[in-house]
Amino acid sequence: MKKKKGILKKAVLGAGLLAAVCGGEIAYFYGRTMKRGRAKTERTMKMAGTDWNQYMPLIEGRKAAMLERPHNDVWQMSFDGLKLHATYFPAQDQQGKQKLVICFHGYTSQGMSDYIGLSDYYQKRGFAMLLPDARAHGASEGEYIGFGCLDRQDALGWVRWAVAELGEETEILLHGTSMGAATLLMLSGLSLPEQVKGIVSDCGFTSPKEVFTHVLHSMYHLPAFPLIPGADLVNRKLAGYGMDECNAKREVEKAEVPILFIHGGNDTFVPCSMCDEIYEHCVSKKRKLIIEGAAHAESYYKDMESYEKALTEFIGEVIE
Repeated sequence: MKKKKGILKKAVLGAGLLAAVCGGEIAYFYGRTMKRGRAKTERTMKMAGTDWNQYMPLIEGRKAAMLERPHNDVWQMSFDGLKLHATYFPAQDQQGKQKLVICFHGYTSQGMSDYIGLSDYYQKRGFAMLLPDARAHGASEGEYIGFGCLDRQDALGWVRWAVAELGEETEILLHGTSMGAATLLMLSGLSLPEQVKGIVSDCGFTSPKEVFTHVLHSMYHLPAFPLIPGADLVNRKLAGYGMDECNAKREVEKAEVPILFIHGGNDTFVPCSMCDEIYEHCVSKKRKLIIEGAAHAESYYKDMESYEKALTEFIGEVIE
């Protein structure tokens, strides 16, 4: 009897120790991935594996030109009371109807970072540009990263802001990169204002649960359990959403707006297979461009000619 009690006591102590260790690992993982300030841009860029140094002369040149153009800060309040920031660039040489592209950046980035290269393309074609900072990024408020699930409501808020500020005749294109692309794919399943004419999704993922599971397996050789289920529970309590609550595959099954899917063939951070999966589930009018040899978010810089050609053809189909 004493022996059984001893075994039971050791089992309970062992379980408690395991729970404490797992709890510590979950807290560490959650903090590094989901909380503002601890999810670092440098770490994200390292995991993504894209060599940006080769493109810096081009990026710096276009940034300088971009900042010379008239622009101003604009704000909106989110559905849950956060003050959200964006930078607005009026159209240059506008002809006909007002055209606006709203550009949504990636994880741990900010509005003025991810679209410096593409600013030249859009502004030469008469588009105004709105570059929001996602919640918990840049000048926007927020402690917890939304990973598309919360951000899609914020994106809808920016669309409504644009219609109110620029007029009901405005034609709106939505362009997202990485987490920004996932945001728009998750948004596609909602009822959208008629001014939204199309979505461009560049290297979007299916859900935070699936992309983090991929990263744990491929980069750290770790199983999803217990980190992903544990982080999901913590996130539901602190941020108010589950890590697979919004899944781009499910949302595009309800999409009505046309979508252009773009992905890098050598993307190891968000695998190209995710793009293929989402594309197959999409029920709206769709196109797909895979840039061979491109790493994560590198497609535009790797092959500008093909990227811009695909954009031009898509825009020609969806905007008057």
